[in-house]
Amino acid sequence: MTTNTTTDRAERTVVRYEAPPERTWVRDRVQRLRTGDFGPLPVILGLVVISLVFQIANGRFLSPQNLSNLSLQIASTGVIALGIVFVLIIGEIDLSAGSVSGITSSAMVVLSINHGWPPVLAIVLAVVFGAAIGLFHGFIFTKLGVPSFVLTLGGLLAWQGGQLLVLGNQGTINIPYDGAIASLANTMLPAWIGYVITVVYALAAAATTFLTATRRRERGLTVRPLTGSLVRAGVITVVILAATTIFAQWHGVPLSLLIFVGLVVLVDVLLRGTTFGRKLFAVGGNAEAARRSGIQVGTVKVVAFTIASSLAAFGGVLAASRLFAVNQASGGSDILLNAIAAAVIGGTSLFGGRGTAYSALLGMLVIGAVSNGMDLLNQTSAVKYVITGAVLVAAVVIDSLARRGRTASGR
Repeated sequence: MTTNTTTDRAERTVVRYEAPPERTWVRDRVQRLRTGDFGPLPVILGLVVISLVFQIANGRFLSPQNLSNLSLQIASTGVIALGIVFVLIIGEIDLSAGSVSGITSSAMVVLSINHGWPPVLAIVLAVVFGAAIGLFHGFIFTKLGVPSFVLTLGGLLAWQGGQLLVLGNQGTINIPYDGAIASLANTMLPAWIGYVITVVYALAAAATTFLTATRRRERGLTVRPLTGSLVRAGVITVVILAATTIFAQWHGVPLSLLIFVGLVVLVDVLLRGTTFGRKLFAVGGNAEAARRSGIQVGTVKVVAFTIASSLAAFGGVLAASRLFAVNQASGGSDILLNAIAAAVIGGTSLFGGRGTAYSALLGMLVIGAVSNGMDLLNQTSAVKYVITGAVLVAAVVIDSLARRGRTASGR
C-alpha cells in the first residue's frame, strides 16, 4: 500500500516537457532587434534617407545618368572593401590595401604598355602579384607574431615606395581608350543582360534555399524558417530589376558594376556556404576556441590576408581602367580609408567574427552617395570628409551596441 502511494505521488510530480513554439522568421527578427542586432537595417535606412535628402536638394541625384556615374565611382574601391571584409572578420586590419592596389595596377600597366604584354595576361599577373603580397603579409603575421596594424602600416609605406620604383621617371602612364584594360570600367552592356541575370539569380536563390533545407532535414538537422532566405532573395531580385531598368534609360548596365556585384555574390557564397567561411567566422569569434576544435588558425589567417590583397589588386585594375592611366597617386588619397569605412559602415564588425559580403556593397553605396551628392551640391572635400567620418562613427557605435546586446543575451 505504501509503495503504491509513493508511486502515485511520483507520477503526479513528474514535470511534463512541452516543446517550445517554433520560432518563425518574424519572431526571430524581432528578438534580434531587441538584443541590438540590427543587421543591415540601419545601413539601408541611412541610404534611403541620404538619397531622399540629396534628391530634394538636387533633382538630378536619382537620375539614370547620375546613378550610372555613381556605380562607376564605387566599383573599384568597393572591390578593395570586399577584401577588407575578410581581414576584419578575423579581427585584424590591413592598412596596405590602397598601396597594394597602386603597385599592382602600376605593374600591370608597365607590363602591358611599356613591354607589350597581352592585357589579359598583365591583369592576371597583377592579381597574382597582389596574392603574393597578401601571402607574405599573412606569413609574417602568423609566423613571427607581428601585429597586423604595424605590419600592414609598414606595407603601406613599402609598397608605395615600390610603386614609385615601378613607374620610374615616367610618373604617369596612359592606357589606350580602346584596349582590353580600359574596357573593364568603361563598357556598358545592353539591358537584356541585366534582366537575364535577374531571372537567373531569383531561380538560383530559390533553388538553393529549398535544396539546403531538404539536405538539413535529411540529416536530422534543425531547419530554419525559409521565410527569411526567400524574403532576402526577393528583395535582392527587386533591387537588381530596378537597377537594370534605371540603367537601361541611360547607356546600359556598367560592366564594372556587374563585376563588383558578381564578386560580392561569390564572396557571399564563400562566407556562408563553405567550410572555409565557417572557419573564418570561428577564428574571428574566438581564435583559441577555434584552435582547440582543430581549426588551423594560422592557415585561415594567411588565406584571409591573401584574398584581401588579391581583391585589392583587382580593385586597382578597375581604378586604372576607369581613369585610363596609372600614376604616382594611384592607390593613394582616401581610397584605403573609404574601403575600410565601407566595410564597417556596411555592418562588418571591427571586433571580428561578424560580417557579410553585402556589407562592402552597402557601405560603398553610402560613401559613394555622400560623395556624389556633395559634388552635385558643389561642396568641398572638407564637408565630404566630415560627413563620411560622422557616418563611420555612427556605424561603429551601432556595432558596439549590437555587440553589447548579444553579450547580454548570451548569443
